[in-house]
Amino acid sequence: MRSLTRRVLLDTRYTLVGFPTTIIGFALMLVGFVAGLGTAVLWIGVPLLAGTLLIARGFADAERGWLSDVLRRPPVRPRYKPVPPGAGRFRRIVNPMTSGQSWLDLLHGVLNLPFAIIAFVLTVVFWAIPLAGLTWPIYGFFTSRIPGNQELPELLGFDIGYGGNALFYVGLGLVFLLIMPFAIRGAALVRAGLGRALLTGVAELQERIEDLAEGRAAAVSAEANALRKLERDIHDGPQQRLVSLAMELSRAQRQMNKDPDAAEATIKSAITATRETLDELRALSRGIAPPILSDRGLAPALAALAGRCTIPVDLDVQTVERYQAAVENAIYFVCAETLTNVAKHSRATVCTVQLVRLGDVLMLTIGDDGVGGAHVAKGHGLAGLADRLRAVDGELTVQSPVGGPTVIVAEVPCG
Repeated sequence: MRSLTRRVLLDTRYTLVGFPTTIIGFALMLVGFVAGLGTAVLWIGVPLLAGTLLIARGFADAERGWLSDVLRRPPVRPRYKPVPPGAGRFRRIVNPMTSGQSWLDLLHGVLNLPFAIIAFVLTVVFWAIPLAGLTWPIYGFFTSRIPGNQELPELLGFDIGYGGNALFYVGLGLVFLLIMPFAIRGAALVRAGLGRALLTGVAELQERIEDLAEGRAAAVSAEANALRKLERDIHDGPQQRLVSLAMELSRAQRQMNKDPDAAEATIKSAITATRETLDELRALSRGIAPPILSDRGLAPALAALAGRCTIPVDLDVQTVERYQAAVENAIYFVCAETLTNVAKHSRATVCTVQLVRLGDVLMLTIGDDGVGGAHVAKGHGLAGLADRLRAVDGELTVQSPVGGPTVIVAEVPCG
């Protein structure tokens, strides 16, 4: 009830206070635009137009502040073109005219008037009728005794007396009181819809473009880091083993005729080295695209990761659905890297891994009782995980105070 009352009051403030503001803004912008356009050939109109656009920007900023209350979302302000460094006086004067959003602010100031009038009238009506109807028994006792005064029921042909009039007006007031929240809300949303389209639509589009650009840059960065890590791991591991294996086989070839027993021992050593190299290559391939993930899904793949971890892992997978390959790969990679970091650096005795779907979000939660101190600053391993998640519009949250415990949450859209 309290939230409904607050919503009605906020919408009422928006429609009532915004009405005179809209009229003032409309008058200033219309006069400024017409005067500036009419005198533009004399160059006097150029600063008039620029000033009118600045006035429109001020009214638009006020409207954006009200929109955040009506639409229940943080205020969004688009970026206006700044004055170029070293610009002359004329360039600084006409700078507002070079921004497309400035003209949208002016357009909103002109088009907003009829919407503001409708919203204002509806708000006044749906406040006045309930107040007048519910309080009629107080003032109606006196007005009904004024000679020649006729109440609404009598004008409609119903002579029902004071008690009937009171019942009629109170009932009318209750009906309009019940409808009032919806009517005022609708009026506010109709007006706010125009403001959102003209005043914040470009800004929201800019933010989306920036998010996509950041996600693309994060994907490129994560892929580059993964390739560098893979190259380093191959160079430090299997490549060195293969060089050693080639040397061992060359020595066995030379020993074959001179010392068969030594050659046999060398070949056995080479076979062991071959198996170890294959194990390393399999481990590296699991970090790229593990077959169990593509064949059977996240639940078995995470179970395999938990089984290989050197620390006991309590695994809780509450979803067995299959998701897009990019989503599954991101979740798997985050889990694999995090478990590796836990085993190497956390000094934990137990680790928990939970995978659950909440609506259209797949949430992976990994916790340990280690020493803590993990963070996503650049230059640390978790920064690469955050970049990989941003590539799929995901988010990484780390809570790891010094002394522990550590909780890492990865959220990835999966709808």
